[in-house]
Amino acid sequence: MLIETNAPLARAAVEAIHSGNVPALKDLLTAHPRLATARLGNTKITRTLLHVVTDWPGHYPGGPQTVTALVAAGADVNARFTGPHTETPLHWAASNDDVPVLDTLLDLGADIEAPGAVISGGTPIADAVAFGQWNAARRLLERGAHTTLWQAAALGLADRVAACFAPGTPPPGPAEITSALWCACHGGQREMAAYLLERGGDINWIGYDELTPLDAAHRSGHPAVVALLRERGGRSAKDLA
Repeated sequence: MLIETNAPLARAAVEAIHSGNVPALKDLLTAHPRLATARLGNTKITRTLLHVVTDWPGHYPGGPQTVTALVAAGADVNARFTGPHTETPLHWAASNDDVPVLDTLLDLGADIEAPGAVISGGTPIADAVAFGQWNAARRLLERGAHTTLWQAAALGLADRVAACFAPGTPPPGPAEITSALWCACHGGQREMAAYLLERGGDINWIGYDELTPLDAAHRSGHPAVVALLRERGGRSAKDLA
């Protein structure tokens, strides 16, 4: 069932979710049995009520209880956003650092490895790391999430990064190493940044958001990483133009 965003039923459901009024939401779900699985939006872009509770900025009152009520009423915990990407509610909770809702989604069967992130089509941890949502990223790790090289570098996971360079393993290419270096700086991982510089990471690559690794470290508030990069010749993108 598709419900236009501004339809009274959609507005009532969204208001109940955003205000944490779980009893009112349950009344709506009882009165409209198809509401839990409905799509809100238009013919091109739709989301579910689970996306509503995990939408930016997240952390709505009673979020875990809302998720539980929706799933109990039939909502698909792995439902996809339809539009320019295909993120699940777990992707959105990860993007908002909403750990209680993230945990509830996982407890109710959300796929921790679901692809479709706005970041390179990846899993929920891709969103958490790229947007600097470190509590969510580390909880996803605790819950068993796999990581790519750039994600492991941003989180300072030395064992996982070293495994990518182990003998007998196809080595990462220069672009992959440089991307991981940038992400290590974004995540404030000084030792990891030094490790990746030693393996050929390009210290002055102008990468994501048109920032160099130095810019990324400065934006994220990591002076120790900034100092390391400056010592090694790191520069800001504005000085490289």
